[in-house]
Amino acid sequence: MIIVGVDLGHARTGLAVCDKGELLASPLGVIAQRDPEKLARQVAEAAQRAKAERLAVGLPRNMDGTEGESAAFAREMGARLQSLTGLETVFVDERGTTVTAHGYLNETNTRGKKRKAVVDAVAAVVILEDYLRWRRNHPGE
Repeated sequence: MIIVGVDLGHARTGLAVCDKGELLASPLGVIAQRDPEKLARQVAEAAQRAKAERLAVGLPRNMDGTEGESAAFAREMGARLQSLTGLETVFVDERGTTVTAHGYLNETNTRGKKRKAVVDAVAAVVILEDYLRWRRNHPGE
């Protein structure tokens, strides 16, 4: 199943996509958009171009597991994306994904403007990889 991972942000949103066999998650790009309605349309268009069959949206929980303002925004955007695309939208706990993404970029010595341009897409890859790992460990769910 082709799944698009989404790392929502108020300024930049990262996207990732996996292959039909769900083995490899790759960066799809970054959308620089602050308007939630325009952002939802642009993510929906990217998902359609990728032939997505499901969306995996990062859910930013607090370290204690509670949900705050950012999680409410993610849930709202997830509902909006599901309505726009007709695709099932699942939420993936994204605690630590940005830190992991920065770690990957440190390993590849990606710095400066290039780092800022790709960190959100790399975070989307981490979110999608987490979801794919969960699917492998919970077949049929």
